[in-house]
Amino acid sequence: MTLAPLLNAAPAIPLHAFAAMAAFVLGVVQLAAPKGTLPHRTIGWIWVALMAIVAASSFWIHQIRLVGPFGPIHLLSIFTLVMLPLAVWRAHTHRVADHRRIMILMFIGALVVAGLFTLLPGRIMHHVIFGS
Repeated sequence: MTLAPLLNAAPAIPLHAFAAMAAFVLGVVQLAAPKGTLPHRTIGWIWVALMAIVAASSFWIHQIRLVGPFGPIHLLSIFTLVMLPLAVWRAHTHRVADHRRIMILMFIGALVVAGLFTLLPGRIMHHVIFGS
């Protein structure tokens, strides 16, 4: 395992990858830890910021092009940027079930499922984890 392929990539790619990895770790903590506490809220705000960075940075990554410079992952990024403030607002208005549902959906869809696609052969993270 070597970080060289990731660190040698265009600047948006390592930013995107490291923010996604940090969001994944914090997301696991959030799902396991007690809810409604000050640490939950604090880590939650950090997670939201990381997810915004992950989604926004994807618009500078154009490895898979289907429509001009954009691919299907960019639809997920738009979805994430729309749903993040909605999920925060749901928590703020004490609609906890809606907040939980949106956050779990984003964690699973935007981090876990999309993250698994980065491990496909030919992708940078495949080279990082499995070598060339």
